[in-house]
Formats: sequence, C-alpha cells, structure tokens
Amino acid sequence: MGVPSSKAAIFDSKAFLANVGAGKKVLGIPKGRNAFSQGDPADTLFYLQQGRVKTAVLSDDGKEAVIGIVDAGQFFGEGCLMGQTLYSGTASALEDCVVTAIAKDVMIAALREQPNLSAMFIAFLLARNRRMEADLIDQLFNSSERRLARLLLLMANCGNDGTPELVIPKISQETLAEMIGTTRSRVSHFMNKFRKLGCIEYNGHIVVRPSLLYAVLNDKPPGAQHGEQ
Repeated sequence: MGVPSSKAAIFDSKAFLANVGAGKKVLGIPKGRNAFSQGDPADTLFYLQQGRVKTAVLSDDGKEAVIGIVDAGQFFGEGCLMGQTLYSGTASALEDCVVTAIAKDVMIAALREQPNLSAMFIAFLLARNRRMEADLIDQLFNSSERRLARLLLLMANCGNDGTPELVIPKISQETLAEMIGTTRSRVSHFMNKFRKLGCIEYNGHIVVRPSLLYAVLNDKPPGAQHGEQ
C-alpha cells in the first residue's frame, strides 16, 4: 500500500468553510434580511464569505443594541458551539452577503479532527475577545466623539500606510449611535465635524482619512470637547 503524500493529507480550512458539503450550505442573504433572529434554535454556525453582517440584541422593552459588525472571513452564531440552544441576538445583512451555514455537529466534528481548522477558529475567538475588551474600555473611558472615531477606523480596517479605505456603504447614523452608546444627533454632529476637518469624506460611502487615524492613535481626537459623553 502506498503512503499518502503530505500534500494530500493537508486539510484545507478555507475550502472547507467556503464550499458545499455534508451538513454545509452556501447561502445568499440579501441586504436587510436576517441570517437568524433572536430566539431561533441555535443549531448552525455561519462563516461570512462576502459582505457585512450586523449582530444586535433586542431587550424586553423593544430597544435594540448593536453588538458588532461581522466582516468577510469571520464567523457568527458561534454560541451554538458553546451550549447555546437559542440565538441570543439577531444577525442581519448590511449588504448582499454570501455565507456558509455549517451544522453544529459537523463543525464540532471538524474542529476535533482538524487541528489547523481548530487553530483558525481559536484565533478568531481570541481576536473577538480582544476586540470586546477594547470596546468595553472604550465605552467606559472615552468620549462619544473618540468612540465614533475609533469605530470608523475599525470598520475601515485602517492601517498605517496612509491609504484611505471604505468603511461601509450607507450605514445609518442610528446604527453608529447604537454601537457607541450615544444619540443620532451627536453622531450627526461629530460626522459633520470630521468631514469639515478633512478626516472623512462622503461619496455614497464613508472614506476615512489618515488624519483621523493619527489623531486617535496620539490620543488627540480631532475637535475633542472635554466632558462630552
């Protein structure tokens, strides 16, 4: 009997997550539609191939709180792997999306059998935990203006190379306000201020300029007003 080559034995995590297979479906989710709703049975993990997804929680009195934005290459609905029987929030498409829906038992088996997939998933969870800790610190200690600046930078995936990147097409100011814990009027005020300062541009999309990044990194948010929350 021949010995399988090392190349043949390599498990391709990206191919597993991107393609149809046993217990896996590739779905298109139009803008504005939900991948799942709060209270639905939590039996599926989702991998976002294309687009962006908003995750939010609805309180008993009907108030929505945005938890975060999921970018392409990330997972959502992972609570199903940790004993969650019902989804604790709603995941809705901010733009037309392509997702891979993976049955919980299929994903659990793959994580047990494939170390490189497990390592990839653990890295994702650690990065999300780090982001949540940073969000909490941001919420506790920074002004609403600086929280908005940081959110725009995170959503733009801004780096240090001085290249502006698209944030998100037509994201509502209500959503931005929910994500930083302030009012829509405050977000409108700060967005107009950032635009006048040349930190951002509106052209159907929001484009973040490097000056906003540098101001935040230097702990000097543009036009900061002391005491604003």
